[in-house]
Amino acid sequence: MFNFKYQNPTKIIFGKGCIESIRKEIPPGSKVLITYGGGSIKKNGVFDEVKAALEGYEVLEFGGIEPNPTYETLMKCVELVRATKADYLLAVGGGSVIDGTKFIAAAVYYEGEPWEILEKFGAGIARAVPFGTVLTLPATGSEMNNGAVITRKSLKAKLPFASPFVFPKFSVLDPTKTYTLPPRQIGNGIVDTFVHIMEQYLTFPVNAKVQDRFAEGLLMTLIEEGPKALQTPEDYDVRSNLMWCATLGLNGLISVGVPQDWATHMVGHEITALYGLDHGQTLAVVFPPMLKVRKEEKREKLLQYAERVWGLKDGDEETRIDQAIEKTRELFESVHVKTRLCEYGINDDCIPLVVEQLEKHGMIKLGERRDVTPDKVRNILELCL
Repeated sequence: MFNFKYQNPTKIIFGKGCIESIRKEIPPGSKVLITYGGGSIKKNGVFDEVKAALEGYEVLEFGGIEPNPTYETLMKCVELVRATKADYLLAVGGGSVIDGTKFIAAAVYYEGEPWEILEKFGAGIARAVPFGTVLTLPATGSEMNNGAVITRKSLKAKLPFASPFVFPKFSVLDPTKTYTLPPRQIGNGIVDTFVHIMEQYLTFPVNAKVQDRFAEGLLMTLIEEGPKALQTPEDYDVRSNLMWCATLGLNGLISVGVPQDWATHMVGHEITALYGLDHGQTLAVVFPPMLKVRKEEKREKLLQYAERVWGLKDGDEETRIDQAIEKTRELFESVHVKTRLCEYGINDDCIPLVVEQLEKHGMIKLGERRDVTPDKVRNILELCL
């Protein structure tokens, strides 16, 4: 294992009916700004529960944060926070709302052009507005980490940042609040969680047995429970396991002491920025070809993945690896997420555009070995068609 340090200050409050716990977590007298997305929380009762929990606080709200939160929208909220002097933020929604709120929290006090937060991957952040979250869509793990991804429409750019100042103070996770989510969002969330785990697990061996087994357990849970979430949408146990998988998949715990990849995410971000595909859709498209093109570099962990996660022990090594990659694609399809660019109306014209964007953003040496070059990305994208 590599040397590591792990610290996560986010308090998790999990279970049915736990939204009322908010009142115990936000300091009395705070001026609270609720951030949310398209307004579904006002239709399904979540907003009313949050407001009831905040009785006695001065409460403001800002809605309209997009599924891929944009710099343009978020800056409007930054100005609102500055103008009203709101001193606590509460993100109510999925990963996009939480990601957007992290940026808002950091940008309010940022000295200079806030887009620098993305250009410099969070360097320069000295403080942030404290915030909590009420998670309604399990997928990104943003409720228990210090990272976010923001899109700037005018530049067709989608960039990540991270900072120790943007860990949520607390996150409320009530699995019953996921019952009414559309199947598309559930499917995307399963794919997102699965690939998050794989980006940290499927690299090269470093004798990190605890981390490997932890990751494999999460993957097997997703394989078992993912399709059930679409078949029986109000199964509390299924939704609880999926929600906890999503949180544990990217809260930093399974990544300690191991190399990480993230090439699939970086390529996927560019596809989203250029064509507007859902994040989960881009991962479902890019990840299987990413594994095919990089089979040799990942051979040992691919064989481990094939045997431990999928139970593939028969046949030669090449056969088992190919079967594991195909089973991964089949899993994505089983939760109704298409895995070919052509199924989203995108043809090979995308290849030079995606590569150009990666080069523009300095992403020319991706992956755990920094050997995913623009040429290799071209090969991968050709298999995505």
